[in-house]
Amino acid sequence: MDAGSIRIRGREATYRVAGSGPAVVLIHGMASSSSTWSGVIPELAQNATVIAPDLPGHGGSTNPGGDYSLGAHASCVRDLMIALGIPHATLVGHSLGGGVAMQMAYQFPERCERLVLVGSGGLGREVAFFLRALTLPGAELVLSLGCSPRVLTAGQTVAGWLRRAGLRPTAAVGEVGRCYASLARPEARTALLHTLRSVIDTGGQRVSATDRLPLAADIPTLIVWGERDGIIPVGHAHDAHDAIPGSRLEILRETGHFPHAERPERFVDALSAFMDATEPATMSEHRLRDLFRG
Repeated sequence: MDAGSIRIRGREATYRVAGSGPAVVLIHGMASSSSTWSGVIPELAQNATVIAPDLPGHGGSTNPGGDYSLGAHASCVRDLMIALGIPHATLVGHSLGGGVAMQMAYQFPERCERLVLVGSGGLGREVAFFLRALTLPGAELVLSLGCSPRVLTAGQTVAGWLRRAGLRPTAAVGEVGRCYASLARPEARTALLHTLRSVIDTGGQRVSATDRLPLAADIPTLIVWGERDGIIPVGHAHDAHDAIPGSRLEILRETGHFPHAERPERFVDALSAFMDATEPATMSEHRLRDLFRG
Protein backbone atom coordinates (compact mmCIF):
# COMPACT_ATOMS: atom_id res chain seq x y z
CA MET A 1 0.00 0.00 0.00
CA ASP A 2 1.62 3.22 -1.19
CA ALA A 3 0.95 6.78 -0.06
CA GLY A 4 0.59 9.25 -2.90
CA SER A 5 0.29 12.99 -3.28
CA ILE A 6 -0.63 15.05 -6.31
CA ARG A 7 -1.33 18.73 -6.89
CA ILE A 8 -4.75 19.36 -8.46
CA ARG A 9 -6.07 22.84 -9.21
CA GLY A 10 -3.58 24.39 -6.80
CA ARG A 11 -4.22 22.15 -3.80
CA GLU A 12 -2.49 19.07 -2.46
CA ALA A 13 -4.51 15.86 -2.68
CA THR A 14 -3.21 12.81 -0.80
CA TYR A 15 -4.32 9.22 -1.19
CA ARG A 16 -3.43 5.57 -0.69
CA VAL A 17 -3.18 3.14 -3.58
CA ALA A 18 -2.55 -0.59 -3.86
CA GLY A 19 -3.07 -3.56 -6.15
CA SER A 20 -4.06 -3.96 -9.77
CA GLY A 21 -7.24 -4.81 -11.64
CA PRO A 22 -10.70 -3.19 -11.67
CA ALA A 23 -10.67 0.12 -9.81
CA VAL A 24 -12.28 0.53 -6.38
CA VAL A 25 -12.42 4.00 -4.81
CA LEU A 26 -12.88 4.07 -1.02
CA ILE A 27 -14.30 7.36 0.34
CA HIS A 28 -14.00 7.97 4.08
CA GLY A 29 -16.36 9.75 6.46
CA MET A 30 -16.29 13.04 8.34
CA ALA A 31 -13.19 13.82 10.48
CA SER A 32 -11.66 10.61 9.18
CA SER A 33 -9.09 9.89 6.47
CA SER A 34 -7.95 7.18 4.08
CA SER A 35 -6.38 5.38 7.06
CA THR A 36 -9.84 4.15 8.08
CA TRP A 37 -9.60 1.61 5.22
CA SER A 38 -6.22 0.20 6.28
CA GLY A 39 -7.75 -3.05 7.49
CA VAL A 40 -9.40 -3.88 4.17
CA ILE A 41 -7.10 -2.42 1.50
CA PRO A 42 -4.56 -5.30 1.47
CA GLU A 43 -7.22 -7.95 0.88
CA LEU A 44 -9.14 -5.91 -1.68
CA ALA A 45 -5.90 -5.11 -3.50
CA GLN A 46 -5.36 -8.78 -4.32
CA ASN A 47 -7.99 -8.48 -7.06
CA ALA A 48 -8.44 -4.74 -7.64
CA THR A 49 -6.70 -1.40 -7.93
CA VAL A 50 -7.72 0.28 -4.68
CA ILE A 51 -7.58 4.06 -4.31
CA ALA A 52 -8.46 5.70 -0.98
CA PRO A 53 -8.36 9.53 -1.17
CA ASP A 54 -8.18 11.96 1.71
CA LEU A 55 -11.08 14.35 1.19
CA PRO A 56 -10.22 18.09 1.19
CA GLY A 57 -9.20 19.24 4.66
CA HIS A 58 -8.86 15.63 5.86
CA GLY A 59 -5.73 13.55 6.28
CA GLY A 60 -2.95 15.13 4.25
CA SER A 61 -5.17 16.93 1.72
CA THR A 62 -5.26 20.71 1.95
CA ASN A 63 -8.40 22.74 2.51
CA PRO A 64 -10.15 24.01 -0.63
CA GLY A 65 -11.46 27.10 1.15
CA GLY A 66 -15.12 27.98 0.99
CA ASP A 67 -16.99 25.08 -0.53
CA TYR A 68 -17.31 21.87 1.52
CA SER A 69 -20.56 20.65 -0.02
CA LEU A 70 -21.16 17.09 -1.19
CA GLY A 71 -20.91 18.34 -4.76
CA ALA A 72 -17.50 19.91 -4.09
CA HIS A 73 -16.20 16.72 -2.45
CA ALA A 74 -17.56 14.64 -5.34
CA SER A 75 -15.80 16.91 -7.84
CA CYS A 76 -12.52 16.53 -5.95
CA VAL A 77 -12.76 12.72 -6.05
CA ARG A 78 -13.61 12.92 -9.78
CA ASP A 79 -10.59 15.20 -10.34
CA LEU A 80 -8.31 12.72 -8.57
CA MET A 81 -9.63 9.87 -10.72
CA ILE A 82 -8.88 11.89 -13.86
CA ALA A 83 -5.40 12.83 -12.60
CA LEU A 84 -4.61 9.17 -11.86
CA GLY A 85 -6.02 7.95 -15.18
CA ILE A 86 -8.98 6.05 -13.69
CA PRO A 87 -11.96 6.42 -16.05
CA HIS A 88 -14.49 4.58 -13.85
CA ALA A 89 -14.63 2.58 -10.64
CA THR A 90 -16.71 0.88 -8.00
CA LEU A 91 -17.43 3.72 -5.53
CA VAL A 92 -17.46 2.74 -1.85
CA GLY A 93 -18.49 5.42 0.64
CA HIS A 94 -18.68 5.34 4.44
CA SER A 95 -20.89 7.78 6.38
CA LEU A 96 -20.28 11.20 4.75
CA GLY A 97 -18.39 9.30 2.07
CA GLY A 98 -21.59 7.47 1.19
CA GLY A 99 -23.22 10.81 0.47
CA VAL A 100 -20.21 11.80 -1.64
CA ALA A 101 -20.40 8.49 -3.56
CA MET A 102 -24.11 9.01 -4.26
CA GLN A 103 -23.42 12.57 -5.39
CA MET A 104 -20.73 11.27 -7.74
CA ALA A 105 -23.12 8.71 -9.18
CA TYR A 106 -25.57 11.55 -9.79
CA GLN A 107 -23.11 14.15 -11.15
CA PHE A 108 -20.75 11.81 -12.99
CA PRO A 109 -22.69 8.60 -13.72
CA GLU A 110 -20.22 7.57 -16.42
CA ARG A 111 -17.57 7.13 -13.71
CA CYS A 112 -19.65 4.91 -11.40
CA GLU A 113 -19.55 1.17 -12.15
CA ARG A 114 -21.06 0.11 -8.84
CA LEU A 115 -22.22 1.89 -5.69
CA VAL A 116 -21.49 0.63 -2.16
CA LEU A 117 -23.01 2.54 0.77
CA VAL A 118 -21.54 1.81 4.21
CA GLY A 119 -23.42 3.34 7.17
CA SER A 120 -24.14 6.12 4.71
CA GLY A 121 -25.39 9.63 5.27
CA GLY A 122 -28.03 11.21 3.08
CA LEU A 123 -30.65 8.50 3.48
CA GLY A 124 -32.81 9.93 6.25
CA ARG A 125 -33.15 12.75 8.76
CA GLU A 126 -31.97 10.98 11.93
CA VAL A 127 -28.36 11.33 13.06
CA ALA A 128 -26.52 11.25 16.40
CA PHE A 129 -27.19 14.14 18.79
CA PHE A 130 -23.54 15.19 19.17
CA LEU A 131 -23.30 15.86 15.42
CA ARG A 132 -26.42 18.02 15.55
CA ALA A 133 -25.00 19.87 18.55
CA LEU A 134 -21.85 20.75 16.59
CA THR A 135 -23.95 22.85 14.21
CA LEU A 136 -24.87 25.27 17.01
CA PRO A 137 -23.20 28.69 17.36
CA GLY A 138 -20.12 28.47 19.54
CA ALA A 139 -19.29 24.91 18.54
CA GLU A 140 -15.95 26.17 17.20
CA LEU A 141 -14.84 27.23 20.70
CA VAL A 142 -16.08 24.04 22.36
CA LEU A 143 -14.34 21.90 19.74
CA SER A 144 -11.14 23.90 20.06
CA LEU A 145 -11.08 23.47 23.84
CA GLY A 146 -12.04 19.80 23.68
CA CYS A 147 -9.31 19.05 21.15
CA SER A 148 -6.56 21.09 22.77
CA PRO A 149 -3.10 19.49 23.05
CA ARG A 150 -3.50 19.19 26.84
CA VAL A 151 -6.77 17.28 26.57
CA LEU A 152 -5.43 15.06 23.79
CA THR A 153 -2.27 14.30 25.78
CA ALA A 154 -4.36 13.37 28.82
CA GLY A 155 -6.47 11.05 26.70
CA GLN A 156 -3.38 9.39 25.23
CA THR A 157 -1.96 8.92 28.72
CA VAL A 158 -5.11 7.21 29.95
CA ALA A 159 -5.18 5.04 26.82
CA GLY A 160 -1.58 4.02 27.53
CA TRP A 161 -2.46 3.02 31.07
CA LEU A 162 -5.33 0.90 29.83
CA ARG A 163 -3.13 -0.85 27.27
CA ARG A 164 -0.51 -1.63 29.91
CA ALA A 165 -3.31 -3.07 32.04
CA GLY A 166 -4.16 -5.42 29.19
CA LEU A 167 -7.29 -3.59 28.03
CA ARG A 168 -7.46 -3.09 24.27
CA PRO A 169 -9.90 -0.66 22.65
CA THR A 170 -12.41 -2.08 20.20
CA ALA A 171 -12.00 -1.30 16.51
CA ALA A 172 -14.88 1.18 16.72
CA VAL A 173 -13.32 2.98 19.70
CA GLY A 174 -10.02 3.06 17.84
CA GLU A 175 -11.65 4.69 14.80
CA VAL A 176 -13.39 7.30 16.96
CA GLY A 177 -10.07 7.97 18.71
CA ARG A 178 -8.29 8.55 15.40
CA CYS A 179 -11.02 10.92 14.26
CA TYR A 180 -10.78 12.82 17.55
CA ALA A 181 -6.98 13.01 17.41
CA SER A 182 -7.10 14.42 13.88
CA LEU A 183 -9.01 17.43 15.20
CA ALA A 184 -5.92 18.70 17.01
CA ARG A 185 -5.14 20.53 13.75
CA PRO A 186 -7.12 23.79 13.36
CA GLU A 187 -7.55 23.19 9.61
CA ALA A 188 -9.08 19.79 10.33
CA ARG A 189 -11.60 21.37 12.73
CA THR A 190 -12.46 23.96 10.07
CA ALA A 191 -13.04 21.23 7.49
CA LEU A 192 -15.18 19.24 9.95
CA LEU A 193 -17.44 22.14 10.90
CA HIS A 194 -17.90 23.46 7.37
CA THR A 195 -18.57 19.97 5.99
CA LEU A 196 -20.87 19.10 8.89
CA ARG A 197 -22.94 22.26 8.53
CA SER A 198 -23.32 21.69 4.81
CA VAL A 199 -25.22 18.44 5.44
CA ILE A 200 -26.58 18.61 9.02
CA ASP A 201 -28.50 21.14 11.13
CA THR A 202 -29.96 21.00 14.64
CA GLY A 203 -32.87 18.90 13.36
CA GLY A 204 -30.68 16.25 11.75
CA GLN A 205 -29.48 15.51 8.24
CA ARG A 206 -30.72 18.20 5.90
CA VAL A 207 -29.33 16.81 2.63
CA SER A 208 -31.25 13.83 1.31
CA ALA A 209 -30.69 11.58 -1.68
CA THR A 210 -34.02 9.79 -1.33
CA ASP A 211 -35.53 11.49 -4.39
CA ARG A 212 -32.59 10.28 -6.48
CA LEU A 213 -32.40 6.68 -5.27
CA PRO A 214 -34.58 5.30 -8.09
CA LEU A 215 -31.90 6.59 -10.49
CA ALA A 216 -29.55 4.01 -8.94
CA ALA A 217 -31.69 1.16 -10.30
CA ASP A 218 -29.31 0.88 -13.27
CA ILE A 219 -26.21 0.87 -11.02
CA PRO A 220 -25.41 -2.32 -9.05
CA THR A 221 -25.78 -1.20 -5.44
CA LEU A 222 -24.68 -2.80 -2.18
CA ILE A 223 -25.76 -1.41 1.21
CA VAL A 224 -23.66 -2.43 4.24
CA TRP A 225 -24.65 -1.40 7.75
CA GLY A 226 -23.85 -2.24 11.34
CA GLU A 227 -26.79 -3.60 13.29
CA ARG A 228 -25.78 -1.44 16.28
CA ASP A 229 -24.92 1.77 14.45
CA GLY A 230 -25.27 4.57 16.99
CA ILE A 231 -24.48 7.39 14.55
CA ILE A 232 -26.93 6.72 11.70
CA PRO A 233 -29.75 4.26 12.45
CA VAL A 234 -29.89 0.94 10.61
CA GLY A 235 -33.45 1.73 9.55
CA HIS A 236 -31.95 3.98 6.87
CA ALA A 237 -30.36 0.89 5.30
CA HIS A 238 -33.69 -0.90 5.03
CA ASP A 239 -35.40 2.19 3.60
CA ALA A 240 -32.67 2.64 0.96
CA HIS A 241 -32.81 -1.05 0.06
CA ASP A 242 -36.56 -0.74 -0.52
CA ALA A 243 -36.07 2.40 -2.62
CA ILE A 244 -33.32 1.03 -4.91
CA PRO A 245 -34.62 -1.78 -7.13
CA GLY A 246 -32.23 -4.71 -7.26
CA SER A 247 -29.98 -3.48 -4.46
CA ARG A 248 -28.31 -5.87 -2.02
CA LEU A 249 -28.42 -5.41 1.73
CA GLU A 250 -25.84 -6.68 4.26
CA ILE A 251 -26.59 -6.03 7.93
CA LEU A 252 -23.63 -7.02 10.11
CA ARG A 253 -24.53 -8.26 13.57
CA GLU A 254 -22.74 -7.02 16.69
CA THR A 255 -21.37 -4.14 14.59
CA GLY A 256 -21.54 -0.37 14.96
CA HIS A 257 -20.85 2.54 12.62
CA PHE A 258 -17.56 1.23 11.20
CA PRO A 259 -18.26 -2.16 9.55
CA HIS A 260 -15.05 -2.04 7.50
CA ALA A 261 -12.96 -1.58 10.66
CA GLU A 262 -14.99 -3.70 13.08
CA ARG A 263 -15.60 -6.64 10.71
CA PRO A 264 -12.92 -6.26 8.00
CA GLU A 265 -13.03 -9.89 6.81
CA ARG A 266 -16.81 -9.91 6.59
CA PHE A 267 -16.77 -6.57 4.82
CA VAL A 268 -14.22 -7.73 2.23
CA ASP A 269 -16.18 -10.93 1.64
CA ALA A 270 -19.41 -9.00 1.05
CA LEU A 271 -17.79 -6.45 -1.27
CA SER A 272 -15.82 -9.05 -3.23
CA ALA A 273 -18.85 -11.31 -3.70
CA PHE A 274 -20.90 -8.33 -4.84
CA MET A 275 -18.30 -7.29 -7.43
CA ASP A 276 -17.92 -10.86 -8.69
CA ALA A 277 -21.67 -11.26 -9.13
CA THR A 278 -22.41 -7.97 -10.89
CA GLU A 279 -21.49 -6.34 -14.18
CA PRO A 280 -20.25 -2.73 -14.20
CA ALA A 281 -22.90 -0.16 -15.04
CA THR A 282 -22.66 1.77 -18.31
CA MET A 283 -24.95 4.79 -18.27
CA SER A 284 -25.87 6.39 -21.60
CA GLU A 285 -27.22 9.91 -22.08
CA HIS A 286 -30.39 8.42 -23.56
CA ARG A 287 -30.95 6.20 -20.52
CA LEU A 288 -30.29 9.10 -18.14
CA ARG A 289 -32.87 11.20 -19.94
CA ASP A 290 -35.45 8.42 -19.51
CA LEU A 291 -34.66 8.10 -15.79
CA PHE A 292 -34.90 11.85 -15.17
CA ARG A 293 -38.26 11.99 -16.91
CA GLY A 294 -39.59 8.92 -15.13
